[in-house]
Amino acid sequence: MSPGALSNEEIAKHLREASDLLALQEANPFRVDAYRHAAETVSGLRLPLETIYREEGFDGLVALPTIGKGIAAAIAEMLTRRRWLFLERLRGSEDPVEVLQRVPGVGPALAQRFHEELGIDDLDELEHALAEGEVEALSGVGEHMAANFRAALEGIHAQPRGREATHGPEPCVGVLLGVDAEYRRKAAADELPKIAPERHNPAGERWLPVLHAHRGEWHFTALFSNTARAHRLGKTRDWVVLYWYDDEHDEGQHTVVTETRPGILEGRRVVRGRESSCVEHYTRAEAE
Repeated sequence: MSPGALSNEEIAKHLREASDLLALQEANPFRVDAYRHAAETVSGLRLPLETIYREEGFDGLVALPTIGKGIAAAIAEMLTRRRWLFLERLRGSEDPVEVLQRVPGVGPALAQRFHEELGIDDLDELEHALAEGEVEALSGVGEHMAANFRAALEGIHAQPRGREATHGPEPCVGVLLGVDAEYRRKAAADELPKIAPERHNPAGERWLPVLHAHRGEWHFTALFSNTARAHRLGKTRDWVVLYWYDDEHDEGQHTVVTETRPGILEGRRVVRGRESSCVEHYTRAEAE
């Protein structure tokens, strides 16, 4: 095994922790069991996963018992980056500077500026700040660089979410808005389990409601945005982050907000990045 590579037992430990956290958050039992079974498979392997991945690639991981494409992508991420962003999200400890560096052209220093000066913690917030002209207003950025970031984000959104895995079509905006509405309704009625996010929560309070829901082929996790930007703008009870996955555990995400910009969508709930589909959705609903 290569120096510094995660061992099978370390990876199995991460998979078990994800299973335990999902269980505490009352997630779909199918997913809870999927990570638990995957951990058992990994613990029982004779060969290091690092060797399998190096010699057989992504397909070698998918071929393992109980390891689908999504979990294989998670294992690949742990092997190549020595971390698993999904688990960090479950813990409430995802590093925004690391997240922002997924955009080509955004290095550590610029990611730190986006985070500290604009309060941006994730790609959806970066997209929103670009749309509002906040990024190009930063010293040293300008219109040309901001345009490059917009193009890079469009490319990221067009690519599969599961890294090397193949991701199918996204849920339609009607489904996303329906899950958003259910989440906000149940959160307001105090009907959801709450977690204590590690970031922006100095008192360690369990305040962040979590919803796990199922719609057709899609499984959803919904929670209010707990980013520096959401706190600064007073949007922690408005911006809702929706994560979805299919039966292969390939994932995607979007943020749903109340639109404040003038236009047909003003005052309505909107899926960031899919505004045109939201216009079609509301127009169709009104016609009916």
